[in-house]
Amino acid sequence: MMRIRRRTILASAVLSASLLVTACGSGGDDGGSAGPAAGASEAEIQAALEAGGTITVWAWEPTLKQVAADFQAKYPKVTVDLVNAGTGNDQYTALQNAVKAGSGVPDVAQVEYYALPQFVLSKALTSLDGYGTDALDGTFTPGPWNAVRSGDAVYGLPMDSGPMALFYNKEVFDKHGLTVPTTWDEYVAEAEKLHKADPKAYITSDTGDAGFTTSMIWQAGGRPYSVDGTTVGVDFADPGTQKFTATWQKLIDGKLLSPVTGWSDAWYKGLGDGTIATLVIGAWMPANLESGVTAANGKWRVAPMPQWEAGGKVTAENGGSSLAIPEQGDNKTLAYAFLKYATVDEGAQTRADGGAFPATTAQLSSPQFLEKEFPYFGGQKVNQVLAESAQQVAPGWSYLPFQVYANSIFGDTVGKAYLGQATLAEGLKAWQDASVKYGQEQGFTVK
Repeated sequence: MMRIRRRTILASAVLSASLLVTACGSGGDDGGSAGPAAGASEAEIQAALEAGGTITVWAWEPTLKQVAADFQAKYPKVTVDLVNAGTGNDQYTALQNAVKAGSGVPDVAQVEYYALPQFVLSKALTSLDGYGTDALDGTFTPGPWNAVRSGDAVYGLPMDSGPMALFYNKEVFDKHGLTVPTTWDEYVAEAEKLHKADPKAYITSDTGDAGFTTSMIWQAGGRPYSVDGTTVGVDFADPGTQKFTATWQKLIDGKLLSPVTGWSDAWYKGLGDGTIATLVIGAWMPANLESGVTAANGKWRVAPMPQWEAGGKVTAENGGSSLAIPEQGDNKTLAYAFLKYATVDEGAQTRADGGAFPATTAQLSSPQFLEKEFPYFGGQKVNQVLAESAQQVAPGWSYLPFQVYANSIFGDTVGKAYLGQATLAEGLKAWQDASVKYGQEQGFTVK
């Protein structure tokens, strides 16, 4: 199955933050932001399933097709209208437009973790606390569970997760006598060794990606974003960020990064012919390699993410999505029933079987999941490495409530470092300044 990557590349048109610091207008029969808090008991949820009805789900995740079919088979009076309203930013723009218009808002929406705060602050999403989500503590791994929470409230249920690991081409490593790096210093050393042995080969490709950069800073201990309601902070001068920039600048200065844009045809070709030797990326990557890089079947392996300190066991998340209930949705009780089925109940296993990397501890700890052998990876039990990474995600990370916009201007700021027009530190400072300016223009108090 061809998988859609979890870290979406944003289009030039970005989600406006015009609703961020004011509540959305009410709409829908269930009541908008001015209405009573949403919620239902387990008995009320079951009654709604038995009564039936139709819910509209906006999502691009392909495994949800089977989940929706199974849900309708179990509850034949319920119809799930699964709509692909666009991937990532395209859907977010459509959702915001529907919210502004007060019509056409879906009952359920897929929202990536980095984008969730933007919709929460604009009061576009329903708090799920009234549905008994306090009973779900321990159901999900820490990274995704933290990502769907704002303050004490839960605004989505995690669909999947992206704990990071090192994917590497074993054939390339064996050919050039490379050692699988366990630290980032070792990673730089192997990058130098590889490119010297074969000037056409690179340790990885990177032309500047906001999601990758923030994930690396996250692992290094950086916490550049702070959020307290409409008061936010942006500071890329912290020690964790400096760890990342000092190391990654060596790769840029040494021309040790392939100048190939991720997810392009050239990128897939490089992963297949060995000229791109590693990827440091989320746990959702195996199916992408299996379907998109068939030329390297049997050659790739997975290892723990390199560490900033020798002997460390710290990772970060890269990508992942939740299912949320828009505040203007018409059928919140049925919507929540679908959310729980898709992320906690039978649908969670269906999605894991379909290739999604689970956010649920039950799937991650099951022998069926952990003992699965991947022929593409030479028979390696890849999930054992990835599940361990999920338990090692560093706590305390926050995204901006206008992260969708911030990521869209990454190329114009930090991206210049990859063209030799600035250092990474200078690029991050420019990104910080532009983000602060935008936040202030939208009515935030920005520190």
